[in-house]
Amino acid sequence: MTKVIIINGSPRTEKSNTTFLMTPFIEGMKKAEASVEMIYTKKLKILPCIGCFKCWGETIGECFIQDDMQELYPKLKESDILILATPVYSPLPGEMQNFINRLVPLIDSLLEIRNGRTRTKCHDDVNISKILAVVVGGWWELENLDLVVKIFEEVAETYTIEFSGAIRRPHAHLLRNESDKNKEILQTLEKIGINFVKEGKIDISDLEFVSQPLVDQEEYLERSKRNYLKRKNAQNSIE
Repeated sequence: MTKVIIINGSPRTEKSNTTFLMTPFIEGMKKAEASVEMIYTKKLKILPCIGCFKCWGETIGECFIQDDMQELYPKLKESDILILATPVYSPLPGEMQNFINRLVPLIDSLLEIRNGRTRTKCHDDVNISKILAVVVGGWWELENLDLVVKIFEEVAETYTIEFSGAIRRPHAHLLRNESDKNKEILQTLEKIGINFVKEGKIDISDLEFVSQPLVDQEEYLERSKRNYLKRKNAQNSIE
């Protein structure tokens, strides 16, 4: 059975647009008979990495910081697929950044140069063979998500793990509105989950379908303006 671990970096946990997007995707993976566990970084105590590199020297493969990462490390090592799901928060929520930095004990200290870049690989007891990104944002343009996708891709490349691509959803809050298009997107997310587990890859056309604009840019800006004025009026009435 394929073991999937999802690290959800949204501070809004179950109520987040990230989780809303993940729900049909997870259902698809379960239908393909994968074992799936989603963990919220907000619910954990993950302290920042202090850059001591004891995990590369004194206690190889082990972090001396005693917090909730000690429970996560075994789960990560046993997983076949690591999914990093997060909203864009200039660029990452703090807990998600801490999690990424604390992955260093999983990798070996023996460095090599590949295509002009310094790389390493995971220790032999780490089973992760694929990393997939799921990135959501509130702004209209797809490009607003690119930096976070690049960060996750760099993690995969540095650790010599296959980067399986990214599910990207701009103006994700609008996906909650009931419409035929939104229903099709949610159904496609379930299909992506099934295919990813069964075939180990995702069709580019499905990714593009999930990322398509839900409204045009002009309408998005008009909605934003209305919400802005509504907030300002509410503030003025309190004052």
